[in-house]
Amino acid sequence: MPDSTSSRLTAAMQVVELRWLLYLAGIICIFWGLAELADEVVEGETRTLDRDILLALRTPGDLSDPIGPGWLEEMGRDLTALGGTVVLTLSTLLVSAYFLMRHKISSTLFLLAAVGGGIALSSVAKTLFDRPRPELVPHGSIVHTASFPSGHSMMAAVAYLSLGVLVARVQPRRRLKIFILSTAVVLALLVGISRVYLGVHWPTDVFAGWLAGAGWAAVCFGLAQVLARRGHVEPENCDPPDDP
Repeated sequence: MPDSTSSRLTAAMQVVELRWLLYLAGIICIFWGLAELADEVVEGETRTLDRDILLALRTPGDLSDPIGPGWLEEMGRDLTALGGTVVLTLSTLLVSAYFLMRHKISSTLFLLAAVGGGIALSSVAKTLFDRPRPELVPHGSIVHTASFPSGHSMMAAVAYLSLGVLVARVQPRRRLKIFILSTAVVLALLVGISRVYLGVHWPTDVFAGWLAGAGWAAVCFGLAQVLARRGHVEPENCDPPDDP
């Protein structure tokens, strides 16, 4: 019996170690891809691809008109607002209030630190690269900052994925976790697509924003797991299911 218990424990530890290795490999791949993309952008290797995609989303003969009916352009503006400062701030504060009402102080502080850190990282990256906005087509939204990486895309990924991960961690059912995380991913993708559709970002700006945001959210997820093991953040699945 002791040998059987020891074998099961060893097998469980191997599974955990494999998961962490895959997790670390995923983070390395994300940031390696981001570094390669940034290098290509700096060298101007993506100029043709960016131009072709941006023009493909405009009506031939009228660069001021995005393809599709008028309601589609209006929808693009609505979607791009989901990555704006006001919406993301409100979403973060509302989820923070949810955690506070459940007396999860550590999760609240961690969430605020994760989103705040993402904002700082985005600002530093924009200042560092200082890529001009596309002038090939008229902008469908007001912009003030540099282009690379896309702040809306990055912050949507950072905020929604961080929110999704922290909310999913306390859900007892797997299908709820999948639904929450899937919703976060879809929102981040839609925000990025809308930025290109409105002509305020090059496609590579958006892709870089997605990578940076996903990488930051992944790092925060790993840190949350470590802190949870040490008792500094509430553990995963801390609430029992409310029905059998």
